[in-house]
Amino acid sequence: MDLGLIEKAANAIADKHRLSILMEIAKKGSMACGDMCGLTCLSQPTVSHHVKILVDSGVLNSTKTGRVLELTINKEMMKQLSMFFLKLS
Repeated sequence: MDLGLIEKAANAIADKHRLSILMEIAKKGSMACGDMCGLTCLSQPTVSHHVKILVDSGVLNSTKTGRVLELTINKEMMKQLSMFFLKLS
């Protein structure tokens, strides 16, 4: 288990806006980045900033098709985070 990756992922989700983005993607399976503005009541540049943090931390996977950035949860990273927190309990 790479503690550096765990720390980066935990920091990424320790924000209410990023957490709500993550929960919405978990509910829907995948989402386009552009669809998040209405969800969070944040501007498009702010949403992009939060998405970049989630992608860079490994929490989200992104696939670009044309101009659309499709986001999905990185299940392997979530598994690692879950295992880390289970070890603490």
